[in-house]
Amino acid sequence: MANLAELIGPLDEAGRGSLYAKLRDALRDAIDRGVLKPQEALPPERDLATDFAISRITVRKALDALVGEGRLTRRQGAGTFVAGRVEKQFSKLSSFSEDMAARGRGVRSEWLSRAEGAVTPDEALTLGLSPGSAVYRFNRIRYADDLPMALEYATIPGFALDGTDVVDTSLYAALEASGMRPVRALQRLRAVSFTPEQAKLLKVEAGAPGLFIERRGFLDDGRAVEATRSWYRGDAYDFVAELNIRG
Repeated sequence: MANLAELIGPLDEAGRGSLYAKLRDALRDAIDRGVLKPQEALPPERDLATDFAISRITVRKALDALVGEGRLTRRQGAGTFVAGRVEKQFSKLSSFSEDMAARGRGVRSEWLSRAEGAVTPDEALTLGLSPGSAVYRFNRIRYADDLPMALEYATIPGFALDGTDVVDTSLYAALEASGMRPVRALQRLRAVSFTPEQAKLLKVEAGAPGLFIERRGFLDDGRAVEATRSWYRGDAYDFVAELNIRG
């Protein structure tokens, strides 16, 4: 990449406000205008400090702010990149881990809880289970390149897994290992606003727009093997479906 100061213009050192805020705003504007493209790598912090004649501490503070906003992402050992919106194909049954890995994004989870228990009446109805059946519940925050992207609450029938510890990063990988990965699913999506509690977990403003998805996954024999509720950041996802007309 060429000298970034030449590309987006020098900072107005005479104006009001701190240098970090000026660099943050200049980079944000460059991203919003498309001067900096999705997935484009930014120069190293030392080069940015040289280009703009400011300290590396100032550069780091500006980049930290944009990472927190979801406009930039950091990839371990690779650097800082402009964050692109994720396109999720509704026609493909894939996991969050698979979607992010396909885009070269690092994936991790922060567990809120994972436990075994007896099925609730609502879960029994959704999963077609008898009263008293065992289920596993997995509640977590899903991250891509250290950016919180979604809240996920999954309930899995007890027959499908050998305990909660078998799930590490990917729930679908654990289900596949036990021969219980779903082969089809029903999904429902609607727009929502994040509650203060959800917003805190996803590091967005309370009331920010999000996408809520309910999914039921099924085995070949028709048994339901997954009931998942997920809340996705509206500023990070586009959901795409291919439609066909049949004559």
